[in-house]
Amino acid sequence: MKSKIRVGVIFGGRSAEHEVSLVSATSVIKSLDKKKYEIVPIGITLDGRWLSSPDVLNIFKAKKNLNRLPEKYILPDPAKQNLDVVFPVVHGTFGEDGTIQGLFELAGIPYVGAGVLGSSAGMDKVITKQLCEHEGIPVSPYFWFLKSEYDKGSNKVINSIERSLTYPYFVKPANLGSSVGISKAHNRKDLVAAIKLAAKYDRKILIEESIEDAREIEISVLGNDDPIASLPGEIISSNEFYDYDAKYVDGKSESVIPAVLPKKIIDRLKDLSVRGFKAIDCAGMARIDFLVSRKTRKIYLNEINTIPGFTSISMYPKLWEASGIPYPKLLDCLITLAIERYNQKCRLQTSFKPKKEWYK
Repeated sequence: MKSKIRVGVIFGGRSAEHEVSLVSATSVIKSLDKKKYEIVPIGITLDGRWLSSPDVLNIFKAKKNLNRLPEKYILPDPAKQNLDVVFPVVHGTFGEDGTIQGLFELAGIPYVGAGVLGSSAGMDKVITKQLCEHEGIPVSPYFWFLKSEYDKGSNKVINSIERSLTYPYFVKPANLGSSVGISKAHNRKDLVAAIKLAAKYDRKILIEESIEDAREIEISVLGNDDPIASLPGEIISSNEFYDYDAKYVDGKSESVIPAVLPKKIIDRLKDLSVRGFKAIDCAGMARIDFLVSRKTRKIYLNEINTIPGFTSISMYPKLWEASGIPYPKLLDCLITLAIERYNQKCRLQTSFKPKKEWYK
């Protein structure tokens, strides 16, 4: 009898998206086929402790009795692992930014999703835009700066923004997700307050010129070297923009799957999704977010999410379900892709024998 694949589902984390991660992990754990997989849930607390038990997820949600849970660490030593594959559902900082992926690489464990480079590049919205621009993928007009620059001369930075872009703006921490720390600025007073908020979460601030007549379109991508794109979906936000409350709290935002778009636009979105996925060296999965102008139908790639939401209302699994891949099969595909990528890397040579042992 074939033994089950031992899957470590990691969630929580030291991030402003900690709570979102708990909800995503709930859906993943519930939907993994218990006949195929032995699930090892591992929660990371807000202060960075790694804990595990059969009921760790519920204890994390209750925020009680955390100190009673046994610790479960992944050591950076391939000889000390007892997991076959890791499924990280740690959104945001220390989970989606390449840091935890670096640990998995050192530990020699297959893991779902992008590697160190793809994760860090996708997390940094400025780097994402720069890489996409290099590949000829359109992005909205933007300006970025460091908090240290702003602290030294706020008027100089603000004047530079206003010369470069036209109000209104979206002001964002460069490295965060779930719309945490994002504001819309219609004037200079708004801009100053928005920068102050964004600077609480990151040292790098992104200013984007708002595409005022835009539709918010999302596409899911699946694969490694030959990724495929799903049907597009459209977000109808309950607020002026798709902020944290509109995404998770008020329950009033709507999604239209598939999005009602001309075939030419759909084909273009799919092509740009795959190109964007490859531009940042992504792997496994990503959700690509676009803005499509109602008036001109011009398309702008907005963000690439390398660990997209996996909640019951999340677009990544819903788009694949509409495209013919149900949630449990999608999880199977992601685990298979993780193991395939790991095996491919294992075939690479990691040592070199010089002609002479010159280093002695």
